[in-house]
Amino acid sequence: MVDKPQSGSILGIPYNFERPSLGRLLSAHWKPGEGMVVEKPFGIGYTLNLANWRSWLVVLVAGVLLWQENDGGLTPDADADGGDDDPVEVVVDD
Repeated sequence: MVDKPQSGSILGIPYNFERPSLGRLLSAHWKPGEGMVVEKPFGIGYTLNLANWRSWLVVLVAGVLLWQENDGGLTPDADADGGDDDPVEVVVDD
């Protein structure tokens, strides 16, 4: 049986299915000389390089958006429809 390659690239997208190690995971996410994205240490595609300040900006923006979504925004007491919770009577004429 032919051995399949554990790492490489398909259509310019890198993949790596070698058994991950802690050292390889840490070194893949901290590359000071590289750009904002680097190849994933395990899996398909790219990941953020945490040695780059722009990556931290992306993480911060994603965290703020997640917090805002879970918290209901900056004013959770205000209702979107004006705060009217009174019953409404609907009349339908046939």
